Amino acid sequence: MFKTKIICSVLFSTLILITGLGCDAKQDPSKTSITIWHWMTDRDPAFKELAKRYEEKTGVKVNFELYAPSDAYSQKVRAAAQGSNLPDIFGILGEKRDFASFIKAGFILELTPYMNEDSSKWRNSLFDKALAVNEFDEGNSYGIKPGIYGVPIDIMTIQMLYNKALFRQLGLNPNRPPKDFSELLEIGKKIKAANLQGLVSGWGEIWMIDCLASNYAFNIMGKDKVIATIKGEVPYTDPDWIKVLSVFKEMHESGFLASGLVTMVNKTAEQLFANERAVFAFNGSWCVNVYKGMNPKLEYGAFLPPKISDKYPMAIWGGAGSSFMVSDRSKNKEEAVKFLRWLTDVPQQAYLAEETNNLPANKESLKKIPDLLANFARAMDYATHPRVWGVSEFSPVIEAFDKGIQSIIIGEKTPEQVASEVQKVKERELAKKR
Repeated sequence: MFKTKIICSVLFSTLILITGLGCDAKQDPSKTSITIWHWMTDRDPAFKELAKRYEEKTGVKVNFELYAPSDAYSQKVRAAAQGSNLPDIFGILGEKRDFASFIKAGFILELTPYMNEDSSKWRNSLFDKALAVNEFDEGNSYGIKPGIYGVPIDIMTIQMLYNKALFRQLGLNPNRPPKDFSELLEIGKKIKAANLQGLVSGWGEIWMIDCLASNYAFNIMGKDKVIATIKGEVPYTDPDWIKVLSVFKEMHESGFLASGLVTMVNKTAEQLFANERAVFAFNGSWCVNVYKGMNPKLEYGAFLPPKISDKYPMAIWGGAGSSFMVSDRSKNKEEAVKFLRWLTDVPQQAYLAEETNNLPANKESLKKIPDLLANFARAMDYATHPRVWGVSEFSPVIEAFDKGIQSIIIGEKTPEQVASEVQKVKERELAKKR
């Protein structure tokens, strides 16, 4: 019995030494740890380097845990939410309704009070249109309290790109991409005559067709009429929508579109453009990193899709590329917020841009990044995105519209035929809703 007491006493003393005297260890800031889940394979080394720097600066350990691909990551987040086992910081991939469901379930901390501290210094440092993706406005259709619930760590815009060497070959000014649609069609004729390939893009993945189509819809008829169409107040047989569909017919007939475009995946399109086998591309700002890996010597520029109308501005898709949220159930939520504020400050944003070629969410860091990246970032002034429109088109309507454009490009249908078919799908979906 005496030996047992001695052994227990020794074990207890040893345990105290190992744990750093119990409660005192928990009070030591150097032992604080934050866990972050993410899906961004290309950014993982840079994240880990920044985590190391943050620990050296603050004593707080940051653990970035990578789960890829994105589908597997999303499944892990959903499973963790069901088991109330989310990390301190995580991201949500999916529609805004998915984002809203996490907020309603109490899994996400509202960040508005933090953003507004110190005369809104943090909020004002970030691109407004990047914040909008993580923000819910007054009277939103999701029933979420108005506020900001996520932090953008980078942004993206989708634009047209052109190969400067091939421009010279065509006798064009390599520093002057087309400014209007008629000029674009004239270049298409030159491309056709020179037996070159024109625009490449992942139009086999129809969302990219939808992107360019909405760009021209905003330019031709303005945002209000586009939104009215989604609400069912304007038919797709309206002359302005037929004009939008005719854009693709004219581009094809001029020679501006590359052959095989309607079945092309974006990876193939990126390889063709990077290998200088296409004059133009339609792609997102993430392509800067892709092209650098495929052909570091590629000489190219980015520009807005050439406008058709002077009545309304050209709009492009853009906004937050990737965002992080803080778990409202985290024991370290204050430390998590501090880390995200540091991560989105100028030095860290410039480092991420330099290492990963993703656009920084902090607009004050543009002076510290390469001109091409800065050009993509400056285009945020023209950015919009379906996730911030407040209304969503029916999926079958989007599919009918985009596949209809594919049919126009290959000469199977006219813009008028496609408009009529899309409107029939729209009316069917509206009837279901009623």
